[in-house]
Amino acid sequence: MNCKNLIILIWILFLTGCNESNYNEKSLSRTSILKFKNSGFALVYEDRLKKDKKISKKIDNRSLLIFHKTLKKNSFVKITNPSNGKTIIAEIISNNVVFSDFYNSVITQRIVDELSLNLKEPYIDLVLISQNSTFIAKKAKTFDEEKKVAEKAPVDGITIDNLDTSIKKKNKIKASKFLYSIKVADFYYNDSAKNMINRIKKETNLKNPLIKKLSKTKFRVLLGPFNDIKKLEDSFNKIRKLNFENLEIIKDV
Repeated sequence: MNCKNLIILIWILFLTGCNESNYNEKSLSRTSILKFKNSGFALVYEDRLKKDKKISKKIDNRSLLIFHKTLKKNSFVKITNPSNGKTIIAEIISNNVVFSDFYNSVITQRIVDELSLNLKEPYIDLVLISQNSTFIAKKAKTFDEEKKVAEKAPVDGITIDNLDTSIKKKNKIKASKFLYSIKVADFYYNDSAKNMINRIKKETNLKNPLIKKLSKTKFRVLLGPFNDIKKLEDSFNKIRKLNFENLEIIKDV
């Protein structure tokens, strides 16, 4: 093999190695899953909401299905009632439904009953379950079977837990003081958080942004606290205009 052919062969091998490296990076980026998490108020579905044009689609109130605005259709989410620790798995049936941005999802009456949610304060934690999780591999079939049961059962008669075989007990919903803040974002540097405060004051008429130091490298920008849901929703809608990706409503203890 002469010198010219040897140089060509080395060049081909180099290009092949680069392409393989790029492919692996792309593969990793595709398989890596960003775990979505959000805390906030859910909109509990009622037929009158559709009639009043506060929501654009109907949903079966006997089901374990929800509407969400950004997560993919047919994704599964874990919904938790933080006040009592009860959880349930639900499926996103649609992500193109029109409803107020104040709510992080639209849930059914069955989910309310399963989690013992307070209808006056339906506050939930919502977490996306990755497609390669144990639940997707082992529980999807169970979920589908239970959906069929739910479709035939009246709303008041549903007491099945899709993940737990233990007997459920109806717990009384404890009244709690209404006190929530809006989490705008977390920052590594305090100066970055201060810049966000200045932006909020400049671009909105909100006068109550604050910085809460969580650690040496974590500074949280908040609005509130609010002791009234109407004031909370009004401020949420104002800050929403700045197009933040994942605003959260945090319950103050």
